[in-house]
Amino acid sequence: MTPAIQLLKKARAEYQVHSYQHDPQSSSYGLEAVEKLNLPAAQVFKTLLVVTEKAELLVAVVPVAGSLDLKALAQAAGVKKVEMADPQAAQRATGYLLGGISPLGQKKRLRSFIDASAQQHPSIYVSAGRRGLEVQLSAVTLAQHCQAQFAAIGRE
Repeated sequence: MTPAIQLLKKARAEYQVHSYQHDPQSSSYGLEAVEKLNLPAAQVFKTLLVVTEKAELLVAVVPVAGSLDLKALAQAAGVKKVEMADPQAAQRATGYLLGGISPLGQKKRLRSFIDASAQQHPSIYVSAGRRGLEVQLSAVTLAQHCQAQFAAIGRE
């Protein structure tokens, strides 16, 4: 059981876990989840880490079908600029491997932002902390358990 699932279980949150056989040859972890679990791409979200000019790591949760708008995230976080974090730093801070980074149950509590589009869906899917493992929950439940705020940070 991953730290993400343990956190949800302990909090008695409403969630469902979905698993699939991860293909190491897959070029996109998020799109692989969409394909293998036959899910609408707009409801599957990826977890990205960025670093601010002051070396603060931030978590961004955006739809896998789109990309992260770095300027919008910087604005939402109240910083001058952000850039994608070093993969090793992301893994160290979260305790998860790339492709399995969950916004939930991270080693360090980082400021987190979820794309506002998540609120349009009754439930969304995010990594459950391992490649091939997704957790389905409401956007509000996700925001609650990672103390995230909603902001328009995604791009089509």
